[in-house]
Amino acid sequence: MNPPSSPADLERIKEEISDDFDEELELELEDARLEDVAGIDDFEEGLELPRGRRLDRRAYFRELFRLQHELVRLQDWVVHQGLRVVVIFEGRDSAGKGGAIKRITQRLNPRVCRVAALPAPNERERTQWYFQRYVQHLPAAGEIVLFDRSWYNRAGVERVMGFCSEDEVEEFFRSVPEFERMLVRSGIVLIKYWFSITDEEQQFRFALRIHDPLKQWKLSPMDVESRRMWEDYTRAKEAMLERTHIPEAPWWVVAADDKKRARLNCIAHLLSQFDFNDVPKAPVMLPDRVRHDDYIRHPVPDEMYVPAKF
Repeated sequence: MNPPSSPADLERIKEEISDDFDEELELELEDARLEDVAGIDDFEEGLELPRGRRLDRRAYFRELFRLQHELVRLQDWVVHQGLRVVVIFEGRDSAGKGGAIKRITQRLNPRVCRVAALPAPNERERTQWYFQRYVQHLPAAGEIVLFDRSWYNRAGVERVMGFCSEDEVEEFFRSVPEFERMLVRSGIVLIKYWFSITDEEQQFRFALRIHDPLKQWKLSPMDVESRRMWEDYTRAKEAMLERTHIPEAPWWVVAADDKKRARLNCIAHLLSQFDFNDVPKAPVMLPDRVRHDDYIRHPVPDEMYVPAKF
């Protein structure tokens, strides 16, 4: 595959490269903030842009900061109420699940909100009850767990790539609704997202990964094979959504061709699933530092310092 060379492709590449730096830029901009942050409540009108137009970066950052502030409020509420929250992120390779998860967790306490991204099962795990290795990652009170792929591997990659039999798939479809109803009955809040991208968008993102040394690690042999089997994955996805979309734990589809809109839409929807309020907090008083006349700070040897190259 030749690298993209048309003006339109080069412009898209510039957008993708700038998007790679967004996380660092988000952290930098948090200190400086935006000059007109006082008008942040009027931003909602700015989201009503025609499809195909890229979201302005200033507008994106402004709304992202607002949503992340709300996520911190939600985190405090989850801890205060002792809630147990599970959020599942599924979708095709390169659909943007990881980017959305990163923006959700970026400013949250990792002791409260953690990511479960399980590798392929080992020999022992393959002999267990299928859901067993996922159960140990479920949250306790006051915790949020984000599954970057989940038990739905069986309905997707395992089925398409022949890692399980059709009998095992059928058993999965019979079991998973009852498994999820059991989780919900136990008090777990279960939310499921499918990140949806077009054939053309995945082709473009894969091409970038091939030619970008910083992204090549993201492109596994399984990902490459998934391009050839696009229609097989589509049929598997359609069967999965049809048979596991239940009232207790419905699927929510995130249109993800535009990464920034997908992140904002997903976070906004996630927040809308909870009726939360500010948690009362005692004011934090910073005590005066205690000083002792007999304390002498010893110098650190020069050779212990990291070289100052910058």
